[in-house]
Amino acid sequence: MNERNKILIVDDEPNIVMTLEYAFKKQDFEVFIARDGSEALEILKEKTPNIILLDVMMPKVDGYKTLELIKQNEELKETKVVFLTAKSKTKDVEKGMSLGADKYLTKPFSIKKVVNEIKELIES
Repeated sequence: MNERNKILIVDDEPNIVMTLEYAFKKQDFEVFIARDGSEALEILKEKTPNIILLDVMMPKVDGYKTLELIKQNEELKETKVVFLTAKSKTKDVEKGMSLGADKYLTKPFSIKKVVNEIKELIES
């Protein structure tokens, strides 16, 4: 039997977190939640998700810095990281991708599209 997919959702916007959490639980994901980068890094000390959905603009540690720190961790090197952010300028996307993100999705977003993109990425 397949092990459940695990996703870490990192966003400081409660409505977005709730919506995404609900959508991924419906798809039988195990969902972890962090409200900012530093909380995400704490969770990652104990959990190893298949995928991390990461906002850029957050308090304490932003998404870019969080991704840099994730990529420095040997155990998380294979973890896929997807930015989900309102920062949609070309330079923002390029920065996110150059730091090692697997995808860069922009807000506002369609839940269905995000779920499909994530599932596609896990299966690839």
